[in-house]
Amino acid sequence: MPELPEVEVVRAGLAPAVTGALVLGVTVLDERALTRHAGGGADFEARLTGRVISGAARRGKFLWLPLAPATGVAEEAVVGHLGMSGQMLLRPPGTAMERHERVRVDLSHPVHGELAIVFADQRTFGSLAIDELVATRDGAPGGHGWEAASVPTQVAHIARDPLDPAFPDAAFRRVLARKDSAIKRVLLDQTVVSGIGNIYADESLWAARIHPETPARDLSTRAVNRLLAEVRQVLDKALAEGGTSFDAQYVNVNGQAGYFAHSLNAYGRTGEPCPRCGRPIVRVSFTNRSSHFCAHCQKTPRRPAS
Repeated sequence: MPELPEVEVVRAGLAPAVTGALVLGVTVLDERALTRHAGGGADFEARLTGRVISGAARRGKFLWLPLAPATGVAEEAVVGHLGMSGQMLLRPPGTAMERHERVRVDLSHPVHGELAIVFADQRTFGSLAIDELVATRDGAPGGHGWEAASVPTQVAHIARDPLDPAFPDAAFRRVLARKDSAIKRVLLDQTVVSGIGNIYADESLWAARIHPETPARDLSTRAVNRLLAEVRQVLDKALAEGGTSFDAQYVNVNGQAGYFAHSLNAYGRTGEPCPRCGRPIVRVSFTNRSSHFCAHCQKTPRRPAS
């Protein structure tokens, strides 16, 4: 599943091409791409056609394209979630249909001319929807790339991500101090901290030398601060390298793959030597996924004596 760096790469690619663009027309080819939309395909097409896009924003793994206010209509945005394999691609007008194309939005931009946003999704777990914008609880901007203190209702429950200037470090430490759950499980909880998935959780915990099964409440303030610093460093590096691409599903708006996979220290490196100590990286089952870590550098949490 695309995580924060992959979604931010898409957002950054969309922003200059869609900000100020007029929606000329919308074609819904597969209504499975609208599972989060309150109406059907015809409703989505009618409500979006003729609107002007104000920008491109992101919180965690969610994208949204704010729409310029229309008379008699609440402030709205097109909300996108890439699911497991979703792609948002920019294409010249009239180009052939993409493989697994679900929705096409034709635009006219005052500088770039006509172009199209293509939403393609092989596994159909991703979605688009028109949603109302509501005020943020803390009064800070809703997300990266969006200065207004508003967020789509479908995203309002999602916590801020560690790269958000408004991310509450102190509140995060307080939440962890009350959690009996394993720290990796907490990192994957999008209501606590957003944008971190399996790949970047494993990489951040490896960098911070913390075992993924360590109870969150057992981490000292110093350890939590170290973990947050490593999370930010890992995400920043992944962003600089265009995200992590293991196959053709993870691409930017121009269809290009990221290359952070070559910088991974733990995730997907089962049996390979730990870059820090040389012992083999191990893999263990974790819910429906796997955890990758170094059993030497990331010590198993001590259990209290019975």
